[in-house]
Amino acid sequence: MFSRRSFLGTAFAVAATVGIAVPAISQSSSEIKIDGSSTVFPITEAMAEAYGNRGFVTIGVSGTGGGFRKFCAGETVISNASRLIKDSEIEECNTNGIEFEKYDVAFDAITVVVPNNSPLVNADGSVTPLTVEQLNAIWRPENPAQTWSDLNPTWPEEEISLYGPGTDSGTFDYFTDAINGEEGASRNDYVASEDDNVLVLGVAGDQYALGYFGLAYYAENADDLKAVPIDNGEGPVEPEANNVNNGTYAPLSRPIFIYVRTNITDSGLQSAVDSFVEFYLTQARDSSLIPTVGYVQLPDQRYTTYINEGGDDM
Repeated sequence: MFSRRSFLGTAFAVAATVGIAVPAISQSSSEIKIDGSSTVFPITEAMAEAYGNRGFVTIGVSGTGGGFRKFCAGETVISNASRLIKDSEIEECNTNGIEFEKYDVAFDAITVVVPNNSPLVNADGSVTPLTVEQLNAIWRPENPAQTWSDLNPTWPEEEISLYGPGTDSGTFDYFTDAINGEEGASRNDYVASEDDNVLVLGVAGDQYALGYFGLAYYAENADDLKAVPIDNGEGPVEPEANNVNNGTYAPLSRPIFIYVRTNITDSGLQSAVDSFVEFYLTQARDSSLIPTVGYVQLPDQRYTTYINEGGDDM
C-alpha cells in the first residue's frame, strides 16, 4: 500500500493553485499563504497541522521556482525552497519591495529510487549501488545511457524509464548541478513533475524505472520503493540521517529552507507570520516532527539562534 501522503499529495497537486487550508477554519485577513517546494512541503504541512487553530495557513505546491515567483510578487508570505534563492529572484523581490529572511529548516538527502522488482534489487533484497559516474551517464543531456545494459553489460537490454522533478523544482536544480556539473543540465526525455507523488507512483509501477526526489517521499513509500546506495568513490552510502550528518552521503545531501517576508504592511498578518515561524522553528528543534516526516534535524543551536536572533539576510 502507498502511504496516506501519496494519495493526498496527488489530490493536493490538483488543488494547489488555490491552496489547501490547514486547518479547515474560516478565512481571515491574517491568512498565512505559503507556496513552493514539494520537498519542503511535508515539513511545513506537519507544522501547520500542529499549529492547529492558532492561525489559518494555506499551502500550495508549485516547485521552488514557482514559489519564488509568487513570493517575490507579494502573493505569498512564506516560500518553501529546496535551493537558495537566485540573484534574479532577489532582484525581482527588490523591485517589488519584498524584504525577507532565510531559515534553514532541515537537511535532505536526495534519494535515487527504483521499484522492488528492479534489475538493481538482488534476491536478498539488497540494492546494487550506482556510482556518481553512472548517474551522470543516465541523466546527462548529451549521449545519455538508454538501456540498463549501457550501464552494465550484465544488466537487461531494457530501456531505463526515468522519473524526476520538473524544471521549476529546486531538487532538479541541485541534482543536475551535483551530478552533471551544471544547474539545469539534464536530458529531457523523462517523466517530469513538481509533484513528487506522481514520481513515486510512476517508479513503483515500472520494473525498469529509476527516479529521484527528496528523502521524505522515499521514507513514506519505503514498502514500494528501494533506495539506491550512491558510490562517490569512497564506497556505497545509503541516504540515511547518520550519513547526512557525517557528510558521507555526498554529493546529494543538502539543507532545505523557508523564506519569510519581513515587511508586510498589514501588522496583524506580520504578527501572525512571526508567530507561526517561531512555532515552526521551536517544533523543528524540540519535537520529532522533522524526522517523523523523513528529514534530518539541524543541530539544536541552529534553531535556537534563529528563534532568538531571526533568520539569515540574503
